[in-house]
Amino acid sequence: MLNSLSGRFLILTTVFVMLAEMLIFFPSVARFREDFLLSRLERAQIASLALLADDMIDADLEEELLLNAEVFNVVLRRDAVRQLVLSSPMPRPIDGTFDLRDPPAMLLIKDAVTRLLKSEPEVIRIIGAPVREAGLLIEVTMPTEGLRAAMLDYGLRILALSAVISIFTASLLFLAVRFLLVRPIRGVVDHMQRYAAAPEDARQIIEPSSGVTELREAEDALQSMQVELTQALKQKERLAQLGGAVARVSHDLRNILTSAQLFTDRIEMSEDPVVQRMAPKLVNSITRAVNLCETTLAFGKAEEPAPRLTRFALSEIVNDVIASERLAVGEHDLSFAEDVPIGLSVRADPEQLYRVISNLVRNARQAIIATGKAGEISVCAQENDDDWVICVHDTGPGLPKKALEHLFTPFQGGARKGGTGLGLAIAAELIRGHGGVLELMRSTEAGTTFEIRLPKGDVAV
Repeated sequence: MLNSLSGRFLILTTVFVMLAEMLIFFPSVARFREDFLLSRLERAQIASLALLADDMIDADLEEELLLNAEVFNVVLRRDAVRQLVLSSPMPRPIDGTFDLRDPPAMLLIKDAVTRLLKSEPEVIRIIGAPVREAGLLIEVTMPTEGLRAAMLDYGLRILALSAVISIFTASLLFLAVRFLLVRPIRGVVDHMQRYAAAPEDARQIIEPSSGVTELREAEDALQSMQVELTQALKQKERLAQLGGAVARVSHDLRNILTSAQLFTDRIEMSEDPVVQRMAPKLVNSITRAVNLCETTLAFGKAEEPAPRLTRFALSEIVNDVIASERLAVGEHDLSFAEDVPIGLSVRADPEQLYRVISNLVRNARQAIIATGKAGEISVCAQENDDDWVICVHDTGPGLPKKALEHLFTPFQGGARKGGTGLGLAIAAELIRGHGGVLELMRSTEAGTTFEIRLPKGDVAV
């Protein structure tokens, strides 16, 4: 209870209200003391009127007047003459004098607190102005026992009233906070707990309904987060299912390609010049397909394997890619261009770099063929002090808007109908594995250009 928001709010409210009441308590007690002393001066003035009316009164009547006024003696100053009007024996000397003629507020509070703290009985002199201007001033001497007892009684009643007000106010605020804040917050927490138990269930997504601005903003943010998380979990589940399916397909495909490799060994022994020229390309393609199946199986178990860095001539990889793509062109009017220096060697994983360049060239070929128009694809490379730079440029129609928005996002960056959107995502991941970057430099109606940057420094991989 005390650790809850409403419980702590109840305690704080009670404490603050009591502090406010204490700020009222001391001025109230000081005012009560002043009124008490003024009432004693007024009683003493009334008692002195009896003597003014009759100069001779007996001792018993004088004692009774002083007892009713609760003072020891009365001094009245009239016409600049100070006159002892009533008197009786005092038990002890006067301990202090207090002037009530327009005293400062802080002095009254100080004298009141001092009187509350002093428990020893004293005799004090009080000076004040007579009622209805019946003289210049009036002085009385009186004991402090009655004054302190009355102040304590009044103070206790003030404290009790303050406690009642504090508890009542705190209770009202406690109920208000509980119904207006704590219950809506508890509702949001319950939504979060139910959603955490079944995040894939869209029915557990919160529907914002709070009328409090801050809580409504929190509910809106929670709803947005839950929607995105649910979609991400569904996509992750689909990816897991797809990964399992791809692993099974890759396993069977690897076996089939292994058998095809055996047949290509015999094809290489053919004396036909065309077969002898094409057989190495076929062997390389089947070998790459087998390697791809093996790496796909490894990816299904963990992640894309780390690149095995070696130095090799980039022109050989680019030549293999373009040779394979030329076979897929058919009768379309599509040309290829290479601008890779013969002596340019790069440090990378040849199989992974082949996959990246092949993916970019293949995407460009499919885009140009889909338009039915003539086109050109060019691959160029250069190096500087820091990087090897490979550019793949085409004169195709450019990437669609949807593909540009989710270019390297799996299943969302597909540029053609029927595409999975995995190609560019995998290519970017492979280049990142080398410590490099794959970027789209431009994509307009005049064509598209991708750039691969591979670092030369030790930061690679």
